[in-house]
Amino acid sequence: MIKLYAFATPNNIKPMIMLEELGLEYELHAINIRQGEQKTDEFQKLNPNAKVPVLIDGDMVLTESAAILVYLAEKHHQLLPQQNPQRARVFEQLFFHASGISPAFGNAGFFQKLASEQVPFAIERFKTEAERLCRVLDDLLTAHTYVTGEDFSIADIAHFGWMWRAEFVGLDLSKFEHLSRWYQVVNARPNVQKAITKISTLVKT
Repeated sequence: MIKLYAFATPNNIKPMIMLEELGLEYELHAINIRQGEQKTDEFQKLNPNAKVPVLIDGDMVLTESAAILVYLAEKHHQLLPQQNPQRARVFEQLFFHASGISPAFGNAGFFQKLASEQVPFAIERFKTEAERLCRVLDDLLTAHTYVTGEDFSIADIAHFGWMWRAEFVGLDLSKFEHLSRWYQVVNARPNVQKAITKISTLVKT
């Protein structure tokens, strides 16, 4: 059976949503990053980078949430178009997420909520960038239902992770009409709600 090592963070909900959307059975193993469990020797045998999520599928041990999404999509032939240009558009959004949204949101939240001292320049820098990237997505979503067209894909799952935690960044998604509409549509998916329910239990560990 598939095993997923995870905690309740934006990057970790992505593979959980994917597994739920695919209808796959999996064992969920909590790695409490607040208590430093990701830094143990045992866990670092799975991921020397000491980060979650980690997916184990038979002999495959895979890290990085975007890579896990692609792996599962290609293995099960779902949520990733097989032909260009649609396939290329999904990868375009995955790379946009990994290079833009994820670091901007992560740093904005860190400097506001977790840093040992307040650094106004860093807060302004990353929060402003996070807002700018939201506007980019908002503009994109004026043209279609999902981020790459009319079909739900792993690109939507990737973006949803951080939008699900926009409050941590200090962002109000209701300011972005089309992005807010998209968020509500994705959030209403039954399998997304299943993943949210399951990942919420990990906070208590």
